[in-house]
Amino acid sequence: MTFELTAKDPNSSARCGILTTDHGKIETPIFMPVGTVGSVKGVYHRDLKEDINAEIILGNTYHLYLRPGLDLLRKVGGLHKFESWDRPILTDSGGFQVFSLTGIRKITPEGCTFQSHIDGSRHTFTPENNVDTQRAIGADIIMAFDECCPGDADYNYAKKSLKLTQSWLERFSKRFHETEPLYGYSQAFLPIIQGCVYPALRVEAAEHALQYADAAIAIGGLAVGEPTEQMYEMIETLNPVIPQDKARYLMGVGTPANILEAIARGVDMFDCVMPTRNGRNGMLFTWNGIMNMRNKKWADDFSELDPSGSSFVDHTYSKAYVRHLFIAGEMFAAQIASEHNLAFYLDLVREARKHIKAGDFAQWKDVTVKKISQRL
Repeated sequence: MTFELTAKDPNSSARCGILTTDHGKIETPIFMPVGTVGSVKGVYHRDLKEDINAEIILGNTYHLYLRPGLDLLRKVGGLHKFESWDRPILTDSGGFQVFSLTGIRKITPEGCTFQSHIDGSRHTFTPENNVDTQRAIGADIIMAFDECCPGDADYNYAKKSLKLTQSWLERFSKRFHETEPLYGYSQAFLPIIQGCVYPALRVEAAEHALQYADAAIAIGGLAVGEPTEQMYEMIETLNPVIPQDKARYLMGVGTPANILEAIARGVDMFDCVMPTRNGRNGMLFTWNGIMNMRNKKWADDFSELDPSGSSFVDHTYSKAYVRHLFIAGEMFAAQIASEHNLAFYLDLVREARKHIKAGDFAQWKDVTVKKISQRL
């Protein structure tokens, strides 16, 4: 995998680049739809490609390990073939899911033992078998196994957690370089910068992780309960520490406003379940603001969902119709909303790229954040 920086905004740290994998090129800044168990929930691959134009999607190591399991994925030739997706895929390590299983997992220096949320069976992830698991899944980009520190952790806990993550990263890297991809194309792994909301720990984490970073590096442990301003502060702290020739992936973020603010602070890659999860619950993101489609105010509004959007759903279905579907409990409502929101997120980063190249991103961002954040 390689990363090429192609443009910079003169009035912020926003950048454009091209990340190249064996399954295709990815223009950055980019938003990556989340396909936890081998699908982006409720969205056809045809629509992901043709209408939403997703350049890369995610899979989740924890969930895919449990179901359908590694034997089946090896047998079929990896996740790309299993889900019929021929563009790049990124898998997280499953660490966030494992560590969120409070009460049914145990962390030791060796790794993490946890119970399946499906049947209660016991499993252990170590840095070494996590590499093997992600090799079997076969994503183009795989994430190092780390401990995701809670956003409200005190300094001592955060420091101890970081030491564990650093130890695991060293073991993960060793195992990665001792093994080979299974399906005839290359894989890259990204180390993850932890350190909670403590600037000194974040810098220490970055300096250590950069020893293992090739074309890209990830920023983890943000948007996990800390105030938004602290998240921005940590990104600002890391921006001058991470070399310009490394793509920066901010894991699990976030709202459209979060994404634009993070782009302004030098971030290149994003993922979040918010577009689809909130969409299924009736929240639509638009260029004019945020809509709750269950509100009665849309009952007789026959205008398009988002007249300035490029998604096919914007120009096909009215606000009144989509509200009717939600009130009626029709599953088509969730599909329309999910596709609309993903199309909006991809439109958002495409527009960001356009303004970075034009040199007016900072001014455009300030106006746009206010507009897209208002409740309609």
